[in-house]
Parts: sequence; structure tokens; C-alpha cells
Amino acid sequence: MILSLLFPVALGGAPPERVVCLGGSVTETVFALGEGHRVVGTDLSSLSPPSVEALPRVGYYRAASTEGILSLTPDLVLADAHSGPPELEAQLTAAGVPVVFVPAEPGVAEAVKAVTVVAEALGAQDRGAELVASMRAGLAAVPPEPGPRVMFIYARGGGTLNVSGQGTAADAMLALAGATNAVSGFDGYRPLTAEAAVTAAPEVILMTTRGLAELGGPEAVAALPGVSLTPAGQRGAIVAMDDLLLLGFGPRLGEAVPALHTLLVEAAR
Repeated sequence: MILSLLFPVALGGAPPERVVCLGGSVTETVFALGEGHRVVGTDLSSLSPPSVEALPRVGYYRAASTEGILSLTPDLVLADAHSGPPELEAQLTAAGVPVVFVPAEPGVAEAVKAVTVVAEALGAQDRGAELVASMRAGLAAVPPEPGPRVMFIYARGGGTLNVSGQGTAADAMLALAGATNAVSGFDGYRPLTAEAAVTAAPEVILMTTRGLAELGGPEAVAALPGVSLTPAGQRGAIVAMDDLLLLGFGPRLGEAVPALHTLLVEAAR
């Protein structure tokens, strides 16, 4: 499907002029390619660059409003692969609006493919190649020294706390940064319990900036049941990184991984 939709651009057709982006990393990639002037609307997860917050919103990308998208008269929708609802693609296609789904799984290869897909959809292949090269250079700059044992806590409103196991964006980022995920034995996310925290015995606790703020800061996290008994909790080794930078696997991946490595190593000292 992606190739068929990109075919007109590949033949020299005019790039789209009115693009709606669904997904924070998708939006960020369009702007990183220097094509932000084409964007006429985004979803609620699109927070970077800050200028996108002035654009019309069409809901959250996993439950986007078809009516809202069509009201912006787009000639292309670039959508995170996990965009929804399920009928979104059929409704947009029926209305004559092409949709390109962008890879969204965590990993270097997937991040590179995402940039390539967006660049091709916009006729910006040269800039896409430059961006990919920059990402790879940043990843190559990560020092070889091993990082600490880290537990990632994901907080999303209402006091819901989960820890990240394997197969998650957080787990993939920790591996790229040379750190060890202190939580093992399962895929995805599970609720944080006192027993799980003690068993994990992390040297550092990592969170998103927004999640840490929602919980009241490092001291509040260090006082959580079980966390207070971990090396990280006892030392106050609790750090955070911008949500999209940490988990988005977007065009800033080459910046995010070295920064995360430094953040974790320094917190463990």
C-alpha cells in the first residue's frame, strides 16, 4: 500500500501541499525534513517542535476523528502505524484522501525506515538520507562503557504506575544506551509493586519528564513502596527525559541515545 501511494511522487508528481500528521514522531519527522510548512493539522500526541501546538488537532492518533481530518482538506495523511480507529483508513480512502502508514516499532532499523517512508511521501529523499546519516552518527557516538541497571516506571495519570519489561520502547532505548533493564521475565508493561521494585534492585530509576512531574518529583518516587528499598531509591538516583525524545524513536534518536547514556551513567555514580 505504501509503495502504491508514493508512486506519483516517485514519477515526479508534485509533493502534497496539505498534510495531516497522526503521531508525535511522524509530525516531528516531517518538520525535521524541513517540510513542516505542508502540515495543516496534527494529533494530540504531536508536541514537537513547539510550533505544532498552534495547528488544528484531530484527536489522539489511536482514535483520530475522520471528520476532523477531512475538514482540513488534506491531500495526504501521514499516520503512525498504530493509528485508528480501525475504520479510519477505509473512510479516508473513500473520501479520496491517500494515507501512508509510517513504521512505529521501537528499533534503529524501524526508525530509519520511518524517516525514509515520510521522506519519500513528501518527495524529500535527499534530506531524508541526510537525516538518517545524522541519526546513525549520533548512535555511533555512544561510549562503549556499560551503563547501570535501570528500571523504567511509566506513569500515566490517576496514579497508574507500570514497569517496562522486554519488547517495549523503553527496553530498546536502554539497550541502545548500554544500560541493563533491571526488570525481566515478561514482555510489555506490568503494574509496579513493592515486591517487583525490590526484586529488580535498580541502580537508577528512569521516567518520562511528564510522568515524574505527575508523581511529584524524585523525592515522591523514592518514597514509593518498595522503591524506597532499592539502591536507586536510597540514593535518589531518579532521572527523567522528555517523553517523545525517550520513547518516540523519531528523527532525534541519534541525539536521544547518547544523552540517555550520559544521564544514566552520571546518575549511577
